[in-house]
Amino acid sequence: MSDPHDTDPVRTSLAEIAALLAPAHPAVAEEVLRAHDSPHAYVSAFADRLADRGIDEPVDNLAWIALIDALDAHGLLAEFDWKEDAQEIRARLRKLASRPSIDPWALFEARETGLPTDRFLDACGRHYREIGAALAVLDIDSDCYPVVGLRAARADELTALAARAGFPVRHLGAGRRRR
Repeated sequence: MSDPHDTDPVRTSLAEIAALLAPAHPAVAEEVLRAHDSPHAYVSAFADRLADRGIDEPVDNLAWIALIDALDAHGLLAEFDWKEDAQEIRARLRKLASRPSIDPWALFEARETGLPTDRFLDACGRHYREIGAALAVLDIDSDCYPVVGLRAARADELTALAARAGFPVRHLGAGRRRR
């Protein structure tokens, strides 16, 4: 008899997203799938972490939150406040384990560092794309920006997997260039 989890497209997509964003960290997928399969057990196990988000019982996007928290715990995600300083953003993006081997900061213009957070993050995304990398926001419908890095060639794959799982992803700097 087959495992009923094998036919769950949301579960499968979540596992594939975790593998895409954290290929060397199977614990990320384990946490995400635990949140999906056993939300009460996940909330109980990660009560302290979830308390920082005001979560004390299962919520609809718990597996997505679990993904964000697990990626963060492994240095694969940086979460920014809506009013974050450009230098802080730069410092935290440079610490990501998924940062590109080529430093995109040489491409930045001085005037870009004075942009508001959302526009600065879009500028970061544009510059990352110029060197073959991408930045994406794993949207949690909040005033923060949980940002992951990945190869630009895999950005559409992330979008498709997230859509299949029912969660929003926004790619930074993917739109038209602002002047």
